[in-house]
Amino acid sequence: MSGEVLCFLLVSLTAVLAILLIYQQFVFTKGIRRELKQAAEKLEKILRTDSDEKLTVFTDHKELMALAAQVNGLLLDRQRMKAEYRRQKLASKKMLANISHDIKTPLTVILGYLEMMRLEQGEGAADATLEKVEAKAKQVAELINQFFTLEKLEAGEMKLAKERLEIGELCRENVLGFYDVLSQKDYEVELSIPEEKIFVRGDRNAIERILSNLLSNAIRYGGDGKYLGVALRKEKGAVRIDVTDKGRGIREEAASHVFDRLYTGEDSRNREIQGNGLGLTIARNLARQMGGDITLSSQPGVRTVFSVTMELWDN
Repeated sequence: MSGEVLCFLLVSLTAVLAILLIYQQFVFTKGIRRELKQAAEKLEKILRTDSDEKLTVFTDHKELMALAAQVNGLLLDRQRMKAEYRRQKLASKKMLANISHDIKTPLTVILGYLEMMRLEQGEGAADATLEKVEAKAKQVAELINQFFTLEKLEAGEMKLAKERLEIGELCRENVLGFYDVLSQKDYEVELSIPEEKIFVRGDRNAIERILSNLLSNAIRYGGDGKYLGVALRKEKGAVRIDVTDKGRGIREEAASHVFDRLYTGEDSRNREIQGNGLGLTIARNLARQMGGDITLSSQPGVRTVFSVTMELWDN
């Protein structure tokens, strides 16, 4: 065999070996990419559904198996943190409920004595002081009642009626309930309520509580704009009520927390408009128990809209 032929064969063999190595690397890379994609999809599903299952990977690649083991370790830590969070949240709620219950009874007695003293004192400086003390005691009593209400709602212990209610009239009545304060503060009031009767399925007391909370919040926090708007309309088989103000608004980073219990935002530092951070939480819980919801849309300095949706009575 000549040297040229031998050289040609060696070059050819080298080329074939190179092609085989490239092909093997391609197959290996393609295989691990496919397995990585499958593992990523499984992990994304576990995280999206908030599942407690582990990441199971069927592979011969040791590196991928090691990665899956590390991921499962993180998922296990996540489960433990979730369990601890639930435990602490339950303990906190139980503690607040116990404190509220322990305070409610003596506070009721104090309110009774304060009322008796005020009636006996007659008019004067002492009577004015007693009225202020009584007013503060009533605020504490109302806060405790709100805690009890929220606990019942979150525990599913508050049963709401499913009545046929004319929502337009309910909206007008609740706005009328704020007539004096709106007149005193020279508010512009704009009502957009159809003349036709629109019926919803819900609990009268719950709906009135929701409307009262949203209206009072619009007046309290939207005072800079001197505007209150209430609009009612049907929307995709439901009923929607928009309560609008043109005050300072709610910044984006705070908007996601306004329905959290005890969240009061920056305005909580202003005593004139201070809230207790439970009203909106209770309102949304009531709306959801009736098959609806409350959402928020705010452009600071332009307008803030709280929207309530409820089930339409369609039969």
